[in-house]
Amino acid sequence: MKNFSTNMLVKTGAVAAIYAVITIALAPISYGPIQFRLSEILVLLAFIDPFYIPGLVIGCAIANSVSDLGLIDVFAGSFATLLAVAAIYQTRKLLGNNTKSLIIASLWPVVFNGLIIGYIISYVSPVPFWIAAAYVALGEFVVVSILGVVIFKNILSRQDFVNMLRLDNEER
Repeated sequence: MKNFSTNMLVKTGAVAAIYAVITIALAPISYGPIQFRLSEILVLLAFIDPFYIPGLVIGCAIANSVSDLGLIDVFAGSFATLLAVAAIYQTRKLLGNNTKSLIIASLWPVVFNGLIIGYIISYVSPVPFWIAAAYVALGEFVVVSILGVVIFKNILSRQDFVNMLRLDNEER
């Protein structure tokens, strides 16, 4: 693993900021029991390079700091994102860089966010757990597993673009 360079720091910070800005700017659809957080497409960057993981988690924490769920969303929501992006990277590492592994990897945010955020929503509101979990999972599935996979399948088909997105600009 290379040392953390200025290039890596800038790209990681940019991803954190973009995630937070998109989430907050689209607040009406980003928060609540039914959410379509378009910024979640960015979690698939972990499929390209694990160095994006800190930026994605930090961006999620910043975005969740303005959530109606409060401080619990900052910690639990960011933890769900951490689990999801780590699993996305591990899926690529274990199964390779192909469409099938991208599709499988895209399901981790559906599972982790559905369960963890679903629990938080059911804990702080009268919405039953399974309903809250299903709504969050549905939003994640639409955004990450459908829209995100389509976008990232196109990105992954262009090696020049993938190389640009790699934080250390080297093949692994």
